[in-house]
Amino acid sequence: MSKIFVDACLGKETPYTPVWMMRQAGRYLPEYMAVRAEAGNFLNLCHNPKKAAEVTLQPLDIVGVDAAILFSDILVIPDEMGMDLEFIKGFGPKFNDPLKSQTDLDKLIGGEEAASKLTYVYETIELLREQLDARSDDKALIGFTGAPWTLATYMIEGQGTKTYNICKKMMYSNPELLHNILAKVTEVVKFYMEKQIEAGIDVVQIFDSWASAIEPSMYDEFSWSYMVEIANYLKEKHPNVPIIMFPKGIPAFYDKVYGNFDVFGVDWGTPMSLAKEKLGDKYVLQGNMEPCRLYSKEATTKCVEKIQETMGGKRHIFNLGHGILPDVPVENAIHFVDECHRVSGKK
Repeated sequence: MSKIFVDACLGKETPYTPVWMMRQAGRYLPEYMAVRAEAGNFLNLCHNPKKAAEVTLQPLDIVGVDAAILFSDILVIPDEMGMDLEFIKGFGPKFNDPLKSQTDLDKLIGGEEAASKLTYVYETIELLREQLDARSDDKALIGFTGAPWTLATYMIEGQGTKTYNICKKMMYSNPELLHNILAKVTEVVKFYMEKQIEAGIDVVQIFDSWASAIEPSMYDEFSWSYMVEIANYLKEKHPNVPIIMFPKGIPAFYDKVYGNFDVFGVDWGTPMSLAKEKLGDKYVLQGNMEPCRLYSKEATTKCVEKIQETMGGKRHIFNLGHGILPDVPVENAIHFVDECHRVSGKK
């Protein structure tokens, strides 16, 4: 069965514009919270293939999106490389042993050996592939990874940060060490995403959530080039699997975007018209409603209509310009999906 979402990623004509939401399997859904409570905590849920598959599929049935995105977390990669990860309630992820030296980096597992430890992710995908193939619809399955730079920020800072000063101190004072960290993470990500594809995902998305922390003149060297290296590797191995790149907050870099991928994710801070002008001929565009518009059905409809007017239903996938927030009413998320389908002609 041809999947509308996959066709849209490849720039093919589709009967309507498909839609999904970043963080669509998450805390705004009571059904998700129930499963997470059963699992005990967030990391336990990531490690439980049956429960992870269950929450992955919830937004398809409850909200009506056109693609499921694998429920996992970007930080399972450094966790399985050998770093000490914990999720602290009210605080977030924390590494108790952040990277400070080449010696610290050398202690970590790399390459395919590290990627092979993520068996629970591949088992989740296999369960999802089986369940999705048994359905009568054509919903696609998205796999994902954090970009090496975004992963490295956590590995070096030890936690989320607003200033990135430890990472950026390394960028300017010890760039060789930062490049060594990025290169090691990139090798793990290549194998990790290849194994996700082999397990059954339809589309890959590479998130660079902290792209805007890097000044534009340095972005290619310390982030984009590594993302492109991953995309090139995957395209060589699996040329028919679409790749979505989502670097958040870098409109100043749009003139310099390059690489062998299919879809460019546009964040909410960038006008869709600008993205279309700079990148619309080269890549399918995804996005980019401001997530807080979901608090108002009226504001949602207005934005969806504007995006549709800009893109004209061509070479586009509807999405938010970042993740859905935990306190958004479920009915408002459903309204967003319904409006995307309505304006793009789904009967």
